[in-house]
Amino acid sequence: MYHKGIEGFPYFLGLRSLADIATRDDRVCVLNILGGESRTVTPTSHAFSGGNVIFGTSPGRGGQVLKTPVGDIPVYNNVREGLDAGHAFDTGVVYLPPSGVRDGVAELVRVNPGLRKIVIITEKISVHDAREIRAMAQANGSVAIFSNSGGFTTTIAQYLGTAGWGTTTIVSSGKDVYIHYAAPDFAHAFGNDDRSKAAVLYAEPGGYYEQGIDWTKPVVACVVGRWKSKLTRAVGHAGAMAGSGDSAEDKERWFMGAFGVPGLFTPEHPVVSAKGAVVTNIADIPAALTAVMALNGAAPDFTPRGDLALKPWVANDQGLRLPPELAMPAVTAPEPYAGQIAALGAQVGAVVARQNMKDKSGASVMDPKTQVTSVHGHSVLDLALEPLEATFALPLVHEIATENDRAMLDVAVAAEVNLVGDPILVAADAAREAGNAPNAVMATAAAIVGPKRVERALGCTRALIGLFAHSGLRDGRDEEFDASGIVCDDATRALFLATEAEAADPRPEAMLAAIAARGGRSAFLKFLGGLGGRLSRDAILAAIATTIAWGPLMRKRISRLTAETLPWYLRLYGVMVGATIPGEHHRSGSLWGIPRDERFGQWTMADLCFLAMTGKKPTPEEALPLQMLVGLLISNGPGSISAQGAKGAVSADGPQTPARVQINKAMVGFLTHTGYSHGGNGFEGMAFLLEQFKDAGLTDPSDPAHGLDLKAMATAFARTYRREKAQAKELGTEVRALPGVHHPVFKGKPVNHDPRERFIAEFMARQGKYNVFHAFYRELVQALHDQGASPYVFCVNVDAVIAALLLALLWKDFKSGALTERDLETAAFTVFLYGRMI
Repeated sequence: MYHKGIEGFPYFLGLRSLADIATRDDRVCVLNILGGESRTVTPTSHAFSGGNVIFGTSPGRGGQVLKTPVGDIPVYNNVREGLDAGHAFDTGVVYLPPSGVRDGVAELVRVNPGLRKIVIITEKISVHDAREIRAMAQANGSVAIFSNSGGFTTTIAQYLGTAGWGTTTIVSSGKDVYIHYAAPDFAHAFGNDDRSKAAVLYAEPGGYYEQGIDWTKPVVACVVGRWKSKLTRAVGHAGAMAGSGDSAEDKERWFMGAFGVPGLFTPEHPVVSAKGAVVTNIADIPAALTAVMALNGAAPDFTPRGDLALKPWVANDQGLRLPPELAMPAVTAPEPYAGQIAALGAQVGAVVARQNMKDKSGASVMDPKTQVTSVHGHSVLDLALEPLEATFALPLVHEIATENDRAMLDVAVAAEVNLVGDPILVAADAAREAGNAPNAVMATAAAIVGPKRVERALGCTRALIGLFAHSGLRDGRDEEFDASGIVCDDATRALFLATEAEAADPRPEAMLAAIAARGGRSAFLKFLGGLGGRLSRDAILAAIATTIAWGPLMRKRISRLTAETLPWYLRLYGVMVGATIPGEHHRSGSLWGIPRDERFGQWTMADLCFLAMTGKKPTPEEALPLQMLVGLLISNGPGSISAQGAKGAVSADGPQTPARVQINKAMVGFLTHTGYSHGGNGFEGMAFLLEQFKDAGLTDPSDPAHGLDLKAMATAFARTYRREKAQAKELGTEVRALPGVHHPVFKGKPVNHDPRERFIAEFMARQGKYNVFHAFYRELVQALHDQGASPYVFCVNVDAVIAALLLALLWKDFKSGALTERDLETAAFTVFLYGRMI
């Protein structure tokens, strides 16, 4: 190949005249000559040029011909076959598909020293391949490569180019136990090749092919695989495992003896001789070859191209303080990648790739071994120990909420719970009075929180994100951030300010006072406060949502659309909790007798949920079990019925246009896919426990000195249940299922456990807490097996945990008559919904 281009051009140009592009004197080899396009075009070209197509290639079709008006063109399997048949050519024409062009050009360059010109018909070749094609066609080389790895042949060639060395021939032998063209064969041919002045040999453990070779020209040997000496079976290439005396260390010694060097070449210790060098890292090959060839009076083939230094185009330390050797700055990428990276850098938030979501989730995954679900990398067992606000935020922003964000969430949700004067409350009460379960009541409320109900809040959020997107703000809590350069036009300012119709709404001031009382910080609230005017409740909700979402948005953990719709979720959460409280307890300025300022400024989300179920604020001892239950129930994997309902509702809106998806419809879809068997069966466990303890004289479920013989109670029931099963079998009827006992996954072992139940039990034990109902369930599963009512010890499942913990919370009110059995049933179903609605 010509490697010296025409003077005056900053890049290689090999054609001096248009007359040189295509001539009748060209002798042409056509790659993929029998392909669809070539089969049509080549006969015409061949006839027009007077028959200058010497032969063509088409793998697997060697021996065929392409008929033309001026005679048949012979077809060979590859270019080498055509040359071996006595044909000569100086021009290659490439009709290969885009992915094959690079290898086709490489074949032309490698096997035909007389090649002068390559015509590539193919379009849409990748930029990476196009650059390599130009480099291959322009550079003469003097180095042959022989490698046990096909993948490393091109890598080594690229590495050599950084030191100015080009290649003549590249051979990959593979690493089967029997190699048909091995190192001795290569050494013989290398010695007879006038083009090749040196060679690089890449060797893996196993086999004796490299031993005892008499190299007649300089060689750099790269021996890898010391770690494979510890293996007991082949890994990677079929034979790449050492036997006796053919390990990587053995091969290093063979080559060091052949080259007369006392050790390995490293940049720190460049051990070489005129015969060669031995390296163990392919990155050291170029330097070693240059040093060896310098001793032979030979310079590189061309000016070095680039270097092997790591040049990250994109860098993100995720906020970590990395040591200097790891904290590498990003470099400017070549075009078109630089422009694409710049566009990504300017993009706000993540772009989520579309994918098939059947039985999948973008948030949750279930460990196949433990069957414990995790949400965005956090186990539900760990989430059970987090404050409720942190659990609420995680599915939305993909991160555990900070203390500041939790305070913001408390205020945002509290501001939506009281529904006095709202048609939502009328609808929820009507659904409740019609005898509907809690999920239907909540679905009625959620259905009304449609796009119009949140239009302004979402508009405020979009405006805030747009104003601050490229301001340099990294932390939404940074109230010291200089926002003086952010200009808000009159229309946007009006969007944030309360209208005359909102003058009587006391909640905006109450929300701001509560945030201040909780020590909440928000750059967005501070910015809005400087607009001069009374802020609307929607604007404050938007500022809270943007504060919570800002960090994950800037870190591209969430999409911009997720951040923009966060107020919708927060409003839905508050409304759905509020809908579970009967209308008679919603009053102007108070909820179930609790003043607005107290709820806004002091209460947590757990407090509000407990209030909704019981009508009172929980003590810390009561709030903890509720927090744990919600954390455990947040997800049961992407394939659960409730998850399928939400995904079905979203899919029905069309995933091609995410902005059209109605969040409240997704909530309704989830709610309509819960029921007494999927969600409400927690009460079945409570009803079962009530049946066992109704006449037991229990006063305090948390007192281990309760005086009851739980084992005797469990044994008595197990005997009765065994008789029920036998009778049902005789009559051919179905035996009743025991709520809270057994699980379709955790079964079949002599003793079975639900990991969520075990987690609760172990945590309670560490905390010194006791629950008599939970203890009874554990006695019961053993008694059922001991009495022959079960083939093995069933697990106590998470529904039993819900029933036990919740019944213990409500026991005193139930015994006093303040709560009815229907209230207990509603509470059990509701706590399940609180977890899953997240």
